[in-house]
Amino acid sequence: MFARQIRNTMGKSVIVIGSGFAGLSAACNLAAAGFEVTVLEKNDTPGGRARQFQAEGFTFDMGPSWYWMPDVFEQFFAKFGKKVSDYYDLVRLDPSYAVIFGDGDVMQVPAGMPELEAMFERYEPGSAVLLRKFLEEAAYKYKVGMTEFVHKPSDSIMEFADRRILASLFRLQMFSPLSKQVRGLFKNKKLVDLLEFPVLFLGARPEKTPALYSLMNYADMSLGTWYPMGGMYKIIEAMMALAQELGVQVKLGTEVSRIHTSGGHVTRVATKNGLEFRADVIVGGADYHHIETSLLDAPARNYSDRYWENRTMAPSSLLWYLGVNKRIDKLQHHNLFFDEDFGVHAREIYEDPKWPSKPLFYVSAPSRTDASVAPEGCENLFILIPVAPGLEDTPEVREHYYNMVMERLERHAGQSIRDTVVYKRSYAHADFVSDYNAFKGNAYGLANTLMQTAFLKPKMRNSKVDNLFYTGQLTVPGPGVPPSLISGQVVAGEISRRFGGSYKV
Repeated sequence: MFARQIRNTMGKSVIVIGSGFAGLSAACNLAAAGFEVTVLEKNDTPGGRARQFQAEGFTFDMGPSWYWMPDVFEQFFAKFGKKVSDYYDLVRLDPSYAVIFGDGDVMQVPAGMPELEAMFERYEPGSAVLLRKFLEEAAYKYKVGMTEFVHKPSDSIMEFADRRILASLFRLQMFSPLSKQVRGLFKNKKLVDLLEFPVLFLGARPEKTPALYSLMNYADMSLGTWYPMGGMYKIIEAMMALAQELGVQVKLGTEVSRIHTSGGHVTRVATKNGLEFRADVIVGGADYHHIETSLLDAPARNYSDRYWENRTMAPSSLLWYLGVNKRIDKLQHHNLFFDEDFGVHAREIYEDPKWPSKPLFYVSAPSRTDASVAPEGCENLFILIPVAPGLEDTPEVREHYYNMVMERLERHAGQSIRDTVVYKRSYAHADFVSDYNAFKGNAYGLANTLMQTAFLKPKMRNSKVDNLFYTGQLTVPGPGVPPSLISGQVVAGEISRRFGGSYKV
């Protein structure tokens, strides 16, 4: 565990580009290891995709809305002698979420395991014992994955040539699809959809996602769905407070325009507002593709344009932030609309990329839990359609899908909503590119397919430039908030090992 504050005794400096979860995690860990750390952030507020904004009395989280894997957050703050409760109040949601399969056909997913097993039994007699078996296997994958895999830099396959890891590969089901495991146990389509939905954001259909990722079901059903009161941005505020306590300098509104190299070494970092920064080490916490193709000269890049074009990206998103001047009682905090075909939508994201014909979508209503995010008597809605990256994004397309999903939402709610919307903002591909330089307007980074797992992901270390590293959801261990926290920790460990810091993962 790190001390509360560590004086820099080495004189080694680090620049971190980007203040998202991965960038702030790297900054905190490097500062605690004795490095002098400066974070350069393009936008006027920290947080990357996890920013927040206020409008008309509503407070909207702009990106992540699911708080899964609470142990990762606890472990992060524990490294600095802190607890999550030092910074924000965490509540467990019950039900965890609702799944809407059609008119009047709603599955309320309970937080308690006895209640969850009873629900499975109602849908498919005999399935409770199968769920128990499934989650026991998922728990093993989670434990092994979190202890043996995710904290490795994945420079080489040899990192995984450990006897314990090799012995566990069969049980981890690395080379078997998730769909085979799920459908081999459960026959009820609604239960199958429930168990397969977490991988929708991993970047491939369940038929092409390793069964290893049933660990997400353990995170979902066993560890639970949580919410930090005040919104997900409370995590960013906590990390910013910790970073400042550790002596990290964060410079907002400072967009990097160029990373200058000479002799296989970064010499300086230039910004669009005419500033230049020098440091012993550079950490790219912004979009990996953007850093490679827009900030570096070609000879200094890890990967070619062709390499990036051949990557499988996780989905982008079409989002709306809505302020509604009445309550909508039939909504839970999290609501999954599975009233259309899961397989068709997945194919239109991953295999035949196009704007979806009949999309599934997600509605978050944090005002059901947290009165602070909406005026009294009002509802705060966050609506998301997962869509393929790289699509043409126009106002007409956005409005078409807005009316499509609102019609279905109104049907479920049993009341009109569109005429009570007092604030409306959309967000999609063009915004992800403009705000985050996101490759193809992606929202979730690189897909977790078998051929893009572990040492097959883009490397954390630049092979051409000895003091340039990368962190975030386009490198190890992958997309999502907890993996981004871990990514920052892992890159900090690598830098500390190579440049004489006092940090170990």
